[in-house]
Amino acid sequence: MAAKLDPAARAALADLLPDWSIMDGRDAIRRSLRFADFSEAWGFMSRVALLAEAQDHHPEWSNVYSRVEIVLTTHDAGGLSERDVRLAQSIDRVLGSGG
Repeated sequence: MAAKLDPAARAALADLLPDWSIMDGRDAIRRSLRFADFSEAWGFMSRVALLAEAQDHHPEWSNVYSRVEIVLTTHDAGGLSERDVRLAQSIDRVLGSGG
């Protein structure tokens, strides 16, 4: 079972994942994206689905036309874990916006 992030790891999130935000009232991170159209949004989601499956860690997400909302949390840990950080970094790499 994954462990929740410790205070030092939580403090590093703003620098490590600058395009993600901590959700109010929930131990999770989120990112909102807008694409040119539905096809581009769906293509992005397909690429992320493959990453998520490979990491055996799946996002909570929604898609409305060109918008994609992503929420990451580790249910087994009861909140944010290193698994969420790793998947967020992978998503950022798909977008070309992070390490």
